[in-house]
Amino acid sequence: MAKTDPNAKRPDPKIAQQALEEAKARRAEIDNVTNNAPREINGKEGPDPARYGDWENKGIASDF
Repeated sequence: MAKTDPNAKRPDPKIAQQALEEAKARRAEIDNVTNNAPREINGKEGPDPARYGDWENKGIASDF
């Protein structure tokens, strides 16, 4: 069992909360753009699988 360093610096909760809020805002902006984008003719149903920059299929994202 590994011991943790008692003097190790812990993340600041305020900074972590700010990062989470910024990420949420970025996702909302991306979702807004993709929801208002024109639909493909005979395209895939549901959200664009590449909306976050990675290809997503059944919840698994991969770079290509």
